[in-house]
Amino acid sequence: MSIALGIAALWLLFAATHMGLSSRSLRPRLVAALGERGFLGAYSLVALAIFVGLCWLYFSHRHAGALLWAPLVASRTGLWAVYAGQLVAWTLIVAGNASPTPAALGVPAARKPKEARGVHRITRHPTFMGVGLFGALHLLVMGSASDVAFWAGFPLFALVGCAHQDARKLATLGPDYRSWHGGTAFVPFTGRDTLRGLREIPAFVYAIGLGTVVVLRWLHGPVFH
Repeated sequence: MSIALGIAALWLLFAATHMGLSSRSLRPRLVAALGERGFLGAYSLVALAIFVGLCWLYFSHRHAGALLWAPLVASRTGLWAVYAGQLVAWTLIVAGNASPTPAALGVPAARKPKEARGVHRITRHPTFMGVGLFGALHLLVMGSASDVAFWAGFPLFALVGCAHQDARKLATLGPDYRSWHGGTAFVPFTGRDTLRGLREIPAFVYAIGLGTVVVLRWLHGPVFH
């Protein structure tokens, strides 16, 4: 089996376990058997084990396989555009982790929002969508089979995973969540309150997003090349 097919197979296994274990049919039975904390622990360990294996396989065989396309972005201006896109991606990721939703676990009810604010005016799935954008941007500068199999998995998993999460939460959570869901957008920057959401994101989120991009750009030299 080629490296690219191995990477694709691990992405499929990651998606299948991630969505299957949290499905409406299987999750309640696992929670009944393991308890909520036990389920979350097992769920996280399975996801971590598969994802670590996926990353190990890819980073041991970067740029392997046939060249499916030449870099689509090669000029200095184009690369700066990619970095700008990465700033958007990491700002979404940081903001998503800093902003609870009505479905957030371990957050007191008083802190759970009744309506979308900040990054959730931009998309109801900021972390997933940010990770998807992070992966998609790599496809502009890498075109070997193993690269495409690995980085394309991020946006594909983000879209499928978000759709699965929406269906599960709408079916299992109450009217407060459905009301919150109705005021948010699936695809980032397509909602009517996007500009308002950008203004409501705290300055420290933008600073952490920028710092993350700078550090990752620096690491590309000594670590990834």
